[in-house]
Amino acid sequence: MRISSKTIFDNGVGQLGTLQSSLAKTQQQLATGRRVLTPADDPIASARALEVTQSQSINTQLATNRSNARSSLSQEEVALTSATQLYQDVKELVVKAGAGSLTNKDRESIAVELEGRLQDLLGIANTADGSGGYIFSGFKDSIPFTLNGTGATYQGDQGERTLQVGSSRKISISDSGTAIFENNTTGNGRFKTGADPANYDRGGTGIISPGAVTDPSALTGHQYAINFTVVPATPGVPKVTTYTVMDLTLGTPVPPAPDPADPIPYTSGKSISFDGLQFEIKGDPADLDTFSVDPSDQKSVFETMTDMLKALRQNGEGAAGQARLTNVLNQVNSSIDNASDNLLAVRASVGARMKELDYLDSSGEDLNIQYATTLSNLTEVDTIQAISLFTQQQINLEAAQKSYKTLTGLSLFNYIG
Repeated sequence: MRISSKTIFDNGVGQLGTLQSSLAKTQQQLATGRRVLTPADDPIASARALEVTQSQSINTQLATNRSNARSSLSQEEVALTSATQLYQDVKELVVKAGAGSLTNKDRESIAVELEGRLQDLLGIANTADGSGGYIFSGFKDSIPFTLNGTGATYQGDQGERTLQVGSSRKISISDSGTAIFENNTTGNGRFKTGADPANYDRGGTGIISPGAVTDPSALTGHQYAINFTVVPATPGVPKVTTYTVMDLTLGTPVPPAPDPADPIPYTSGKSISFDGLQFEIKGDPADLDTFSVDPSDQKSVFETMTDMLKALRQNGEGAAGQARLTNVLNQVNSSIDNASDNLLAVRASVGARMKELDYLDSSGEDLNIQYATTLSNLTEVDTIQAISLFTQQQINLEAAQKSYKTLTGLSLFNYIG
């Protein structure tokens, strides 16, 4: 078979080109640290690497979301901590205002201080989130609370903003103002006691306690009225004070008198018990004085503080005035306690969510390591193996170049003279 010089030259050039391409590819792999430079190098690894890269990008975005969620929850925690301290200050004012030695002027000074606390609480409730909205406004961007004559009006909604912080986990990054500042139970959480404001005009000095539940299974959830009757003393006959308990829901008297309609002798400080609840009335109620027992409901802390302000600015001197003030302060004290408990429950929820973010961060970091390892196995070059291959290819190319040079010198024309 005849082989022309042109064929020799073409084959040699082709082989050199192939070797140079292989050497260049290996050099590029070493330079980039990647084994798969184009999808054609390893289609299966390229497809798998694309999936892993997308998952890695999602994991990175979730980490960003968790950082944003932690920032929002930290802002809420700061606000709730401030509110907790403010509630404690209000309780101290309640105790201070209840002192019998204070004059109306002294109580006015406390009222002025309480007004400052009310404005402070309004500022906390209207805390901005740093992005044009408010922490406690729900989904709305409007200012959450504005003061009115009876407390404050909530202008937000019940929404809780959420962020995707895990592949299958969304977390609330805010709480509505209603849940924190308005949904506070009154009384002892099951029922609330109160005194008729007209007791003061009748000169009554009865003070009713917040009471407690003695038998939860016996509670009816009804409204009750404790009505007093006082027969004045006459020569040789002492004053007689009695009371009856009426179930206002059913419109019937309540035992435990032998006959439910019979009045019950009143003794100051003696426990009054019926239908699973118990409380005491102290002092000297006047004729026709009335006290109420109603199921607990929800009350805004702003309304509670406003009620206290109004009570402090009424006449609190004299036995009747002191009794009226004490009855209101007892209600305020219970409501502030319940508001504090509610606030602590929300803070616990915020803390639990922040703790969960820490766990998710740890899990996300582990996933990133796993994704990086997988990508390395799929696309990164084995440096030692690549260097060995590069050296071998370099030797092959040099040998091919030398042999080609020698081969191209063996031309027939060199011997024709």
